[in-house]
Amino acid sequence: MMVKTDVCIVGSGPGGALLAYLLAKQNISVILLERNLGVAREFRGEFLNEEGESILKKLGLFPKVEDLGLLRMEQIEYWQDGQLVKEIFPDAHKDNLGIHVPQNHLLKVIVDEAQKLNSFQLMLNTRMTDLIQDEAGQFCGVKALKDGSELIIQSPLIIGADGRFSTVRKKAEIPVVVKNHGYDLLWAKIPAPYGWKPSIKNALVNGSQLTLFTQAGGLIQIGWNIDHGSYSQLRKQPFEPFIEKLIMNFPELAGMVREHIQSWQDFILLDVHSCQCETWTKDGVVYWGMPPIQ
Repeated sequence: MMVKTDVCIVGSGPGGALLAYLLAKQNISVILLERNLGVAREFRGEFLNEEGESILKKLGLFPKVEDLGLLRMEQIEYWQDGQLVKEIFPDAHKDNLGIHVPQNHLLKVIVDEAQKLNSFQLMLNTRMTDLIQDEAGQFCGVKALKDGSELIIQSPLIIGADGRFSTVRKKAEIPVVVKNHGYDLLWAKIPAPYGWKPSIKNALVNGSQLTLFTQAGGLIQIGWNIDHGSYSQLRKQPFEPFIEKLIMNFPELAGMVREHIQSWQDFILLDVHSCQCETWTKDGVVYWGMPPIQ
C-alpha cells in the first residue's frame, strides 16, 4: 500500500498530535502515525503549566479538556520531618499553580478536533520501520507496518515526535548527546485520603526529593528521587524501612501507602536523563521537541 501526504508525523503524543492539528487547520495534508491501538494511554508528568493552559485556551481546546476532567492545584507545600514548613498559593489573578490533565483526555480532544478536518489522517497500530531517501539523499518518505502489512508513505517532510528513543532520529542518523542528572525516579500511585487538597507536596528524605502530585480522579502520584543507577542495590534491601520514610513524612497517608505499596514491585523505575542534538533537521527530517546543544 502506498499513500502521499504533505507531512508525515511519527508519534501521537501531545507534541505530535497538536502539531498535526495545527498543520491540518492550515489545509496542509498530514498523516499522524501511532504504533499503539489508540491514543488513550497512561503517562507520568501530566501537569500543565500556565503557558500550556494559555495555548489550549487560545486554540479553543481547553473547555473541551475541562469537560473530560482535570484538576487545578490549589497550593504547593514543603514538608520536613512530617511538619509543614512553607506554603505557596496562587496570585490574586490566578486560580491555580498548575493543572493535572490526564493525557488521554488531552489527546482525545486534540485528535477529535483534528479528525474533523479533511487534511488530517490518523493511522493507529502503525509502526515506522525505516525512512526512504531519493537519489540525492533527501528523505522523502516512511516505511511502516500498519496492522502487520507494509505501508509506504511518500512525504517531502517527515517529523519525528516519537520521544527520546526516537526511531526517526536513529534512522536519519542525527547524533544525540545523553546527559544524566545524577538521579532516577521511583513512581507509584495511591488513592487520595478523604479531604486531601489538590496540591503538590515536597519533602526531603535523607537529602533526596520526595514529591506528591495530586491527580484528577482522586489519586496521588508519588515521585521519589534515588541516586542514578542505585535501584538494583536498593531492591536488595528490606522494603519496610524504605517505605516508612514516606509514612514518617506524610503520616496521613499511612493507610493508603500500606494498602497499595507493599513491595518494590509496586514502584515503576524511570531512568532520568535528557538528550540534546546539534541540529533538529536533516534533509527533509525534523526531530520534534529536543533542545539544541548550546
